[in-house]
Amino acid sequence: MCYDGGMQPTHFIDEPIAVIFEHPPLLEKKPECPNSFIWQGQTFEITQLLSEWFDFERRGRNARNMQPQHASRASVKGSWGVGRFFFRVQVAQGRTFEIYYDRAPLDALHGKGGWFLFLERA
Repeated sequence: MCYDGGMQPTHFIDEPIAVIFEHPPLLEKKPECPNSFIWQGQTFEITQLLSEWFDFERRGRNARNMQPQHASRASVKGSWGVGRFFFRVQVAQGRTFEIYYDRAPLDALHGKGGWFLFLERA
């Protein structure tokens, strides 16, 4: 994952959020940081992107369903439905959060994945 810069999590959340983009990303499965997000009915305007990283590690049964030569490439480039894009952001209220986009389909009817508020940092 990412070096946390000495910041400690104050609150683990991992709940779905809605995100707002001034300009929608060109590639839905490889998004940029949104401009704001809505969590529990409150809108949080993102004022600063502090860091970003991705994780394309295949977990569970997905870790065993690919030939090794393809798995090594997928760990760098990603593959359909596998991977997360993380963003550590500061919001207008001065709070620091980590949000992520999970490329895994939510279900058979929703193949685009979803956004989540991972945690709040001190």
